[in-house]
Amino acid sequence: MNAQFLSSTLAVAGQVDNLAVMLALGVALIILFLWLFLWLIPVKLWIAAKLTRTPVGLVDMIGMRFRRVAPSLIVNPMIAAVQARVPATRMQLESHYLAGGNVWMVVQALISSQKARIDLSVDQACAIDLAGRNVLEAVKMSVEPRVIDCPNPAGGRSTIDAVAKDGIQLRAKARVTVRANLERLVGGATEETIIARVGEGIVSSIGSANSHKEVLENPDRISKAVLARGLDSGTAFSILSIDIADIDVGQNIGAKLQIDQAEADKQIAQARAEQRRAMAVAAEQEMKAREQEMRAKVVEAEAQVPLAMAEAFRLGHLGIMDYYKMKNIVADTDMRSSISKGYEEESGPKGPGKK
Repeated sequence: MNAQFLSSTLAVAGQVDNLAVMLALGVALIILFLWLFLWLIPVKLWIAAKLTRTPVGLVDMIGMRFRRVAPSLIVNPMIAAVQARVPATRMQLESHYLAGGNVWMVVQALISSQKARIDLSVDQACAIDLAGRNVLEAVKMSVEPRVIDCPNPAGGRSTIDAVAKDGIQLRAKARVTVRANLERLVGGATEETIIARVGEGIVSSIGSANSHKEVLENPDRISKAVLARGLDSGTAFSILSIDIADIDVGQNIGAKLQIDQAEADKQIAQARAEQRRAMAVAAEQEMKAREQEMRAKVVEAEAQVPLAMAEAFRLGHLGIMDYYKMKNIVADTDMRSSISKGYEEESGPKGPGKK
Protein backbone atom coordinates (compact mmCIF):
# COMPACT_ATOMS: atom_id res chain seq x y z
CA MET A 1 0.00 0.00 0.00
CA ASN A 2 2.71 2.45 0.93
CA ALA A 3 4.64 1.76 -2.27
CA GLN A 4 1.60 2.27 -4.45
CA PHE A 5 0.74 5.54 -2.70
CA LEU A 6 4.31 6.81 -3.10
CA SER A 7 4.41 5.97 -6.81
CA SER A 8 1.05 7.66 -7.45
CA THR A 9 2.24 10.76 -5.57
CA LEU A 10 5.41 10.99 -7.67
CA ALA A 11 3.40 10.64 -10.89
CA VAL A 12 1.09 13.45 -9.90
CA ALA A 13 4.07 15.69 -8.99
CA GLY A 14 5.70 15.00 -12.36
CA GLN A 15 2.53 15.94 -14.18
CA VAL A 16 2.33 19.19 -12.18
CA ASP A 17 5.95 20.08 -13.04
CA ASN A 18 5.36 19.44 -16.74
CA LEU A 19 2.26 21.59 -16.64
CA ALA A 20 4.17 24.48 -14.97
CA VAL A 21 6.95 24.28 -17.54
CA MET A 22 4.48 24.30 -20.40
CA LEU A 23 2.63 27.24 -18.83
CA ALA A 24 5.87 29.26 -18.40
CA LEU A 25 6.89 28.47 -21.96
CA GLY A 26 3.52 29.59 -23.24
CA VAL A 27 3.69 32.85 -21.31
CA ALA A 28 7.19 33.49 -22.71
CA LEU A 29 6.00 32.82 -26.25
CA ILE A 30 3.05 35.16 -25.77
CA ILE A 31 5.34 37.93 -24.44
CA LEU A 32 7.77 37.41 -27.34
CA PHE A 33 4.92 37.51 -29.86
CA LEU A 34 3.53 40.70 -28.33
CA TRP A 35 6.98 42.35 -28.32
CA LEU A 36 7.58 41.31 -31.93
CA PHE A 37 4.12 42.51 -32.93
CA LEU A 38 4.55 45.86 -31.22
CA TRP A 39 8.06 46.24 -32.70
CA LEU A 40 6.91 45.47 -36.22
CA ILE A 41 3.67 47.41 -35.95
CA PRO A 42 3.97 50.74 -34.08
CA VAL A 43 0.34 51.01 -33.09
CA LYS A 44 0.61 54.56 -31.72
CA LEU A 45 2.15 55.86 -34.95
CA TRP A 46 -0.43 54.01 -37.03
CA ILE A 47 -3.27 55.52 -34.98
CA ALA A 48 -1.72 59.00 -35.25
CA ALA A 49 -1.32 58.57 -39.02
CA LYS A 50 -4.92 57.44 -39.36
CA LEU A 51 -6.25 60.34 -37.30
CA THR A 52 -4.28 62.89 -39.40
CA ARG A 53 -5.06 61.10 -42.68
CA THR A 54 -1.40 60.54 -43.38
CA PRO A 55 -0.97 57.99 -46.22
CA VAL A 56 1.12 55.47 -44.29
CA GLY A 57 -0.19 51.99 -43.58
CA LEU A 58 0.85 49.08 -41.36
CA VAL A 59 2.51 47.33 -44.28
CA ASP A 60 4.58 50.44 -44.99
CA MET A 61 5.73 50.62 -41.35
CA ILE A 62 6.64 46.92 -41.33
CA GLY A 63 8.60 47.46 -44.55
CA MET A 64 10.46 50.34 -42.88
CA ARG A 65 11.51 48.00 -40.07
CA PHE A 66 13.00 45.52 -42.52
CA ARG A 67 14.73 48.37 -44.42
CA ARG A 68 16.33 49.46 -41.10
CA VAL A 69 14.43 52.70 -41.02
CA ALA A 70 12.85 53.84 -37.76
CA PRO A 71 9.17 54.51 -38.59
CA SER A 72 8.98 57.38 -36.12
CA LEU A 73 11.67 59.30 -38.08
CA ILE A 74 9.52 59.15 -41.21
CA VAL A 75 5.93 59.10 -39.96
CA ASN A 76 6.20 62.04 -37.54
CA PRO A 77 7.69 64.40 -40.19
CA MET A 78 5.05 63.17 -42.66
CA ILE A 79 2.30 63.98 -40.19
CA ALA A 80 3.70 67.51 -39.81
CA ALA A 81 3.98 67.85 -43.62
CA VAL A 82 0.39 66.68 -44.14
CA GLN A 83 -0.88 69.07 -41.50
CA ALA A 84 0.98 71.94 -43.21
CA ARG A 85 -0.14 70.70 -46.67
CA VAL A 86 3.41 70.23 -47.88
CA PRO A 87 3.58 67.81 -50.86
CA ALA A 88 6.17 65.40 -49.42
CA THR A 89 5.72 61.66 -50.02
CA ARG A 90 6.86 58.78 -47.88
CA MET A 91 9.25 57.53 -50.55
CA GLN A 92 10.96 60.91 -50.81
CA LEU A 93 11.47 61.22 -47.07
CA GLU A 94 12.56 57.61 -46.67
CA SER A 95 15.08 57.81 -49.53
CA HIS A 96 16.43 61.05 -48.06
CA TYR A 97 16.86 59.35 -44.67
CA LEU A 98 18.66 56.39 -46.25
CA ALA A 99 20.96 58.84 -48.05
CA GLY A 100 22.04 60.28 -44.68
CA GLY A 101 19.90 63.40 -44.65
CA ASN A 102 18.00 65.11 -41.86
CA VAL A 103 14.31 64.48 -42.55
CA TRP A 104 13.01 66.74 -39.78
CA MET A 105 15.20 69.62 -40.98
CA VAL A 106 13.93 69.26 -44.55
CA VAL A 107 10.27 69.14 -43.51
CA GLN A 108 10.66 72.18 -41.25
CA ALA A 109 12.34 74.07 -44.09
CA LEU A 110 9.54 73.14 -46.48
CA ILE A 111 6.90 74.28 -43.99
CA SER A 112 8.75 77.58 -43.37
CA SER A 113 9.18 78.23 -47.10
CA GLN A 114 5.51 77.54 -47.77
CA LYS A 115 4.43 79.90 -44.99
CA ALA A 116 6.79 82.57 -46.35
CA ARG A 117 5.61 81.89 -49.94
CA ILE A 118 9.08 80.91 -51.10
CA ASP A 119 9.32 78.49 -54.00
CA LEU A 120 11.18 75.47 -52.60
CA SER A 121 10.58 71.91 -53.81
CA VAL A 122 11.16 68.72 -51.84
CA ASP A 123 13.98 67.58 -54.15
CA GLN A 124 15.68 70.97 -53.90
CA ALA A 125 15.46 70.96 -50.09
CA CYS A 126 16.84 67.42 -49.94
CA ALA A 127 19.71 68.39 -52.27
CA ILE A 128 20.59 71.39 -50.12
CA ASP A 129 20.57 69.26 -46.98
CA LEU A 130 22.71 66.52 -48.53
CA ALA A 131 25.17 69.16 -49.75
CA GLY A 132 25.97 69.95 -46.11
CA ARG A 133 24.07 73.23 -45.92
CA ASN A 134 21.56 74.06 -43.22
CA VAL A 135 18.44 74.25 -45.33
CA LEU A 136 16.30 75.62 -42.51
CA GLU A 137 18.84 78.38 -41.84
CA ALA A 138 18.91 79.14 -45.57
CA VAL A 139 15.13 79.56 -45.63
CA LYS A 140 15.29 81.83 -42.59
CA MET A 141 18.01 83.89 -44.29
CA SER A 142 15.81 84.21 -47.36
CA VAL A 143 13.07 85.65 -45.17
CA GLU A 144 15.32 87.72 -42.89
CA PRO A 145 18.57 88.96 -44.57
CA ARG A 146 21.84 88.70 -42.71
CA VAL A 147 24.42 91.43 -42.16
CA ILE A 148 28.06 90.41 -42.73
CA ASP A 149 31.01 92.42 -41.43
CA CYS A 150 33.72 93.06 -43.98
CA PRO A 151 36.40 92.23 -43.14
CA ASN A 152 35.53 89.42 -40.79
CA PRO A 153 37.05 90.16 -37.33
CA ALA A 154 37.53 86.44 -36.81
CA GLY A 155 40.00 86.43 -39.69
CA GLY A 156 42.49 88.60 -37.80
CA ARG A 157 41.89 91.83 -39.72
CA SER A 158 39.84 94.75 -38.46
CA THR A 159 39.95 97.08 -41.49
CA ILE A 160 40.38 97.04 -45.26
CA ASP A 161 43.49 99.07 -46.10
CA ALA A 162 43.85 100.78 -49.49
CA VAL A 163 45.92 103.65 -50.92
CA ALA A 164 44.57 106.47 -53.10
CA LYS A 165 46.53 107.95 -55.99
CA ASP A 166 47.90 110.74 -53.80
CA GLY A 167 49.65 108.16 -51.61
CA ILE A 168 47.40 108.47 -48.52
CA GLN A 169 46.25 105.23 -46.91
CA LEU A 170 42.57 104.78 -46.00
CA ARG A 171 41.21 102.17 -43.60
CA ALA A 172 37.60 101.19 -44.21
CA LYS A 173 34.97 98.94 -42.62
CA ALA A 174 31.90 97.74 -44.49
CA ARG A 175 28.66 95.96 -43.62
CA VAL A 176 27.16 93.79 -46.34
CA THR A 177 23.48 92.82 -46.24
CA VAL A 178 22.89 89.51 -48.02
CA ARG A 179 19.96 87.19 -48.60
CA ALA A 180 20.21 83.49 -49.32
CA ASN A 181 19.53 82.45 -52.90
CA LEU A 182 17.97 78.99 -52.68
CA GLU A 183 18.44 78.32 -56.40
CA ARG A 184 22.22 78.77 -56.14
CA LEU A 185 22.66 77.33 -52.67
CA VAL A 186 23.91 74.01 -54.05
CA GLY A 187 27.35 74.63 -55.52
CA GLY A 188 27.35 78.34 -54.71
CA ALA A 189 30.22 80.10 -52.96
CA THR A 190 30.04 80.83 -49.24
CA GLU A 191 30.21 84.01 -47.15
CA GLU A 192 34.03 84.04 -47.31
CA THR A 193 33.82 84.64 -51.06
CA ILE A 194 31.43 87.56 -50.54
CA ILE A 195 33.81 89.10 -47.98
CA ALA A 196 36.81 88.65 -50.27
CA ARG A 197 35.05 90.16 -53.29
CA VAL A 198 33.72 93.13 -51.34
CA GLY A 199 37.19 93.78 -49.92
CA GLU A 200 38.70 93.62 -53.39
CA GLY A 201 36.09 96.05 -54.71
CA ILE A 202 36.73 98.53 -51.88
CA VAL A 203 40.49 98.42 -52.46
CA SER A 204 40.01 98.94 -56.19
CA SER A 205 37.58 101.84 -55.69
CA ILE A 206 39.87 103.64 -53.25
CA GLY A 207 42.90 103.01 -55.44
CA SER A 208 41.20 104.56 -58.47
CA ALA A 209 40.41 107.81 -56.57
CA ASN A 210 42.67 110.75 -57.42
CA SER A 211 42.71 111.95 -53.82
CA HIS A 212 41.78 110.49 -50.47
CA LYS A 213 39.68 113.60 -49.85
CA GLU A 214 37.30 112.53 -52.61
CA VAL A 215 36.67 109.25 -50.82
CA LEU A 216 36.20 110.92 -47.45
CA GLU A 217 33.74 113.42 -48.94
CA ASN A 218 31.65 110.77 -50.74
CA PRO A 219 31.99 107.31 -49.15
CA ASP A 220 28.86 106.17 -51.02
CA ARG A 221 30.86 106.19 -54.25
CA ILE A 222 32.60 103.07 -52.96
CA SER A 223 29.27 101.32 -52.31
CA LYS A 224 27.95 102.20 -55.76
CA ALA A 225 31.14 101.10 -57.49
CA VAL A 226 31.23 97.79 -55.63
CA LEU A 227 27.53 97.03 -56.19
CA ALA A 228 27.93 97.70 -59.91
CA ARG A 229 30.46 94.87 -60.17
CA GLY A 230 27.89 92.11 -59.52
CA LEU A 231 29.90 90.49 -56.76
CA ASP A 232 27.15 88.00 -55.85
CA SER A 233 27.41 86.08 -59.13
CA GLY A 234 28.22 82.43 -58.57
CA THR A 235 27.56 82.65 -54.84
CA ALA A 236 24.74 81.32 -52.67
CA PHE A 237 23.65 84.83 -51.73
CA SER A 238 22.20 87.99 -53.22
CA ILE A 239 23.77 91.25 -52.07
CA LEU A 240 21.12 93.74 -51.08
CA SER A 241 23.34 96.63 -49.94
CA ILE A 242 26.90 97.54 -49.05
CA ASP A 243 27.31 100.23 -46.41
CA ILE A 244 30.62 101.84 -45.45
CA ALA A 245 30.46 101.73 -41.66
CA ASP A 246 33.71 103.59 -40.99
CA ILE A 247 36.64 105.07 -42.88
CA ASP A 248 39.81 106.55 -41.36
CA VAL A 249 43.02 108.09 -42.68
CA GLY A 250 46.10 105.95 -42.21
CA GLN A 251 49.75 106.49 -43.10
CA ASN A 252 51.24 108.54 -45.92
CA ILE A 253 52.38 105.58 -47.96
CA GLY A 254 53.50 107.76 -50.89
CA ALA A 255 55.89 109.80 -48.76
CA LYS A 256 57.18 106.64 -47.11
CA LEU A 257 57.86 105.07 -50.49
CA GLN A 258 59.66 108.22 -51.65
CA ILE A 259 61.81 108.20 -48.52
CA ASP A 260 62.64 104.56 -49.06
CA GLN A 261 63.45 105.27 -52.72
CA ALA A 262 65.70 108.17 -51.76
CA GLU A 263 67.48 106.03 -49.21
CA ALA A 264 67.96 103.33 -51.82
CA ASP A 265 69.32 105.88 -54.33
CA LYS A 266 71.66 107.20 -51.64
CA GLN A 267 73.02 103.74 -50.95
CA ILE A 268 73.47 103.13 -54.67
CA ALA A 269 75.36 106.44 -55.06
CA GLN A 270 77.54 105.60 -52.06
CA ALA A 271 78.30 102.21 -53.53
CA ARG A 272 79.23 103.74 -56.87
CA ALA A 273 81.42 106.38 -55.16
CA GLU A 274 83.14 103.67 -53.17
CA GLN A 275 83.71 101.78 -56.40
CA ARG A 276 85.28 104.85 -58.04
CA ARG A 277 87.43 105.46 -54.96
CA ALA A 278 88.64 101.87 -55.02
CA MET A 279 89.44 102.20 -58.71
CA ALA A 280 91.36 105.43 -58.02
CA VAL A 281 93.34 103.79 -55.23
CA ALA A 282 94.11 100.87 -57.51
CA ALA A 283 95.24 103.28 -60.26
CA GLU A 284 97.41 105.16 -57.76
CA GLN A 285 99.06 101.96 -56.63
CA GLU A 286 99.58 101.02 -60.24
CA MET A 287 101.26 104.38 -60.95
CA LYS A 288 103.49 103.96 -57.91
CA ALA A 289 104.48 100.56 -59.15
CA ARG A 290 105.28 102.00 -62.56
CA GLU A 291 107.27 104.81 -60.89
CA GLN A 292 109.34 102.25 -58.99
CA GLU A 293 109.84 100.36 -62.18
CA MET A 294 111.07 103.50 -63.98
CA ARG A 295 113.38 104.36 -61.05
CA ALA A 296 114.84 100.90 -61.30
CA LYS A 297 115.43 101.46 -64.97
CA VAL A 298 117.09 104.84 -64.20
CA VAL A 299 119.34 103.22 -61.61
CA GLU A 300 120.16 100.51 -64.08
CA ALA A 301 120.98 103.14 -66.72
CA GLU A 302 123.11 105.15 -64.23
CA ALA A 303 125.04 102.00 -63.42
CA GLN A 304 126.06 101.80 -67.08
CA VAL A 305 127.67 105.32 -66.97
CA PRO A 306 130.88 104.32 -65.11
CA LEU A 307 131.26 101.35 -67.40
CA ALA A 308 130.86 103.55 -70.47
CA MET A 309 133.38 106.04 -69.06
CA ALA A 310 135.92 103.29 -68.40
CA GLU A 311 135.44 101.98 -71.90
CA ALA A 312 135.96 105.55 -73.27
CA PHE A 313 139.22 105.85 -71.26
CA ARG A 314 140.50 102.61 -72.69
CA LEU A 315 139.62 103.58 -76.22
CA GLY A 316 141.05 107.12 -75.83
CA HIS A 317 137.80 108.89 -76.46
CA LEU A 318 137.84 110.59 -73.03
CA GLY A 319 140.83 112.35 -71.52
CA ILE A 320 141.70 112.99 -67.90
CA MET A 321 141.04 116.72 -68.23
CA ASP A 322 137.61 116.04 -69.66
CA TYR A 323 136.90 113.83 -66.67
CA TYR A 324 137.95 116.57 -64.19
CA LYS A 325 135.79 119.14 -65.96
CA MET A 326 132.83 116.83 -65.71
CA LYS A 327 133.47 116.26 -62.01
CA ASN A 328 133.68 120.02 -61.43
CA ILE A 329 130.36 120.54 -63.20
CA VAL A 330 128.75 117.80 -61.07
CA ALA A 331 130.17 119.32 -57.87
CA ASP A 332 128.98 122.79 -58.87
CA THR A 333 125.52 121.39 -59.61
CA ASP A 334 125.37 119.61 -56.23
CA MET A 335 126.40 122.83 -54.46
CA ARG A 336 123.69 124.83 -56.21
CA SER A 337 121.13 122.18 -55.34
CA SER A 338 122.11 122.18 -51.65
CA ILE A 339 121.96 125.99 -51.53
CA SER A 340 118.50 126.03 -53.11
CA LYS A 341 117.25 123.35 -50.69
CA GLY A 342 118.49 125.39 -47.73
CA TYR A 343 116.66 128.45 -48.95
CA GLU A 344 113.45 126.48 -49.45
CA GLU A 345 113.68 125.11 -45.91
CA GLU A 346 114.06 128.63 -44.48
CA SER A 347 111.27 130.24 -46.53
CA GLY A 348 108.98 127.22 -46.79
CA PRO A 349 106.84 127.66 -43.55
CA LYS A 350 106.16 131.34 -44.34
CA GLY A 351 104.80 130.51 -47.77
CA PRO A 352 105.20 132.43 -50.96
CA GLY A 353 104.72 136.19 -50.69
CA LYS A 354 104.89 136.22 -46.87
CA LYS A 355 107.41 138.16 -44.83
